[in-house]
Amino acid sequence: MQTLLVNGYDIAYLDVGSGMPLVCVHGTLGDFRTWYPVLGPLSKTHRVIALSLRHFFPEHWDGAGNDYRMAQHVADVIGFIEQLKIGPVDLMGHSRGGHIAFRVAEQRPDLLRKLVLAEPGGNLDATLGETASAASPIAARIPAAVEKVKSADIDGALALIVDMIDGEGTWKRLPAAPKQQLRDNAFTLIGQVGEDRRPFSRSEAESIRTPTLLIGGGDTQGSLAQIWRVLAQHIPNATTAVIPGARHWIFDQAPQQFSEAVLEFLAA
Repeated sequence: MQTLLVNGYDIAYLDVGSGMPLVCVHGTLGDFRTWYPVLGPLSKTHRVIALSLRHFFPEHWDGAGNDYRMAQHVADVIGFIEQLKIGPVDLMGHSRGGHIAFRVAEQRPDLLRKLVLAEPGGNLDATLGETASAASPIAARIPAAVEKVKSADIDGALALIVDMIDGEGTWKRLPAAPKQQLRDNAFTLIGQVGEDRRPFSRSEAESIRTPTLLIGGGDTQGSLAQIWRVLAQHIPNATTAVIPGARHWIFDQAPQQFSEAVLEFLAA
């Protein structure tokens, strides 16, 4: 693990492999360990740089303060890429990290060569059609999950979120290591309540000029299955890929197939 001082915060990251740099941004409750299942295949041809966002593991945040904001995390990723001083990079984000990666591409396309959005999280506004009313499944349960975190029922809070995303009973079936990773980041749910994440709009999607792959699991349900497909219709010349049999944590459930789709896009 290494750290890089960005906007007054030490961002922890892993740096594995060599070749074209691929910066990876985790989603809600994740950290740089999120990408462990695909570090092997991706690092065969790329320099994979997986970061932990502000207030995620290895920090053990208590939920205090007012700097857990979407805009802050976007600024941190922009600053991180600038601090690397390695020229344009490929950028990949999952879920909430996909939203962050989208905003980086929107604001600083000069920093990017290619963009991979793995089921980006958030909402669609009215300019993107009737699916715009679909609420984020994570957002729907976060207030109740936060109350459980504050009352020290960490596993109860995480079960609410994980089961909403991948189906009832998923939390109980998770192996010990993924469970612990989620526990390590449980307090970030407190920050997510007031993170000020704005919905995706049609004009924003149409403004993306970075070559983009949108990738999703074939068995993902709800708005997470809709958002990336809608964005793909409006991001110019976007490429799509579906991983059969996988749900939201695609790279964990189908690491080889996910990596193959990503690497094929990055090599094109």
